[in-house]
Amino acid sequence: MALPNQKIVDNGGGTGTVLVNSDKKKPARGGGGGKRKRNTKKEAEKKDVKKPRAIRTRPQQETEYFEDKRNLEDLWKAAFPVGTEWHKLDAVYNEFNWDFKTLEEAFEEGGILYGKKVFVFGIAEPTIEGLVHVPTVVAVESPFPPSDKIGVKSVQRVEEEIVPMKQMKMDWVPYIPFENRGKQVDRMNFQIFTLGCTQRRSALRHLKEDRIKMFEYSLPYFYNPFVEHELDHSTEVDIVFPSEPAPHFCVFDWKYDKLQEFVDDLIEGELLAAEKKDEFKEFVKEQVRAAKKANREAREAREKAIEEMSEETKEAFQSIKFYKFYPRPSPHVPRFETSSIINRYYGRAHQVL
Repeated sequence: MALPNQKIVDNGGGTGTVLVNSDKKKPARGGGGGKRKRNTKKEAEKKDVKKPRAIRTRPQQETEYFEDKRNLEDLWKAAFPVGTEWHKLDAVYNEFNWDFKTLEEAFEEGGILYGKKVFVFGIAEPTIEGLVHVPTVVAVESPFPPSDKIGVKSVQRVEEEIVPMKQMKMDWVPYIPFENRGKQVDRMNFQIFTLGCTQRRSALRHLKEDRIKMFEYSLPYFYNPFVEHELDHSTEVDIVFPSEPAPHFCVFDWKYDKLQEFVDDLIEGELLAAEKKDEFKEFVKEQVRAAKKANREAREAREKAIEEMSEETKEAFQSIKFYKFYPRPSPHVPRFETSSIINRYYGRAHQVL
């Protein structure tokens, strides 16, 4: 007799029994009685494939373009503006966007200074209104430095002083164009030299007032023995007569002014006390004698210098030229006038650009 889960079969050699799953399902493997679904090959491949990691992209920024520096772009700034008051230097350099491309073009091929040896210094000239100082550059075409001295002269200073540049911490410094910076350049190959000053503004507070004023009243000095300077023939003398409460300033021309009439006019205008009349006259005579002596000595020194000069040096002096450069006018800078006058030593420029 067969049990409910058994079936009797005849296999030809007798009878036997086998177990039969009554729900017609295949017996589960193992003893857990659970079922495990076998993955197909495609499903396995899908599991092995990793999803690509999401890449966070930054928003695109506009490309910034910077204009290349021009080869001589900072030449005008390298030329120290001699005689400018210290507190005005930053305004001269940075208050306006001055355009000195005319100066740069002078050194390019075809320019008036191309391939020549040049010494450059700066000046700050006041505008018509006097509120802004316009940077101006003087270029001296010369085979040798035009001078190693600085002139110091002001109304407050009775006598003119000619002092060595080094005493004022100034010197001619080689200027290196942008394209050559970072390279080793032979000093003999420098074409441009600028008048530089190593005095630190931060150290000014430690200097005496007279020393500071010397910088502010400095002028680049030049002496050409072949040019009769107008000062050699000047008949005017600055008079700074010591008196109380303040010194009396005036200019006396010994060629055109009559001393007695000159003094009487001062007394009449209440510019000079009557009791000081004789003292003032003697003071003026002393100043005139000193000025005439200085003129005579300058003339003799000029003649002696020419006599002792070599022919090569004579030719060099006669070939020296001065060029004065102003920034280009534009709506973005103040209005200014141009002038060929450089200073009392250099006189006038041969060309203004």
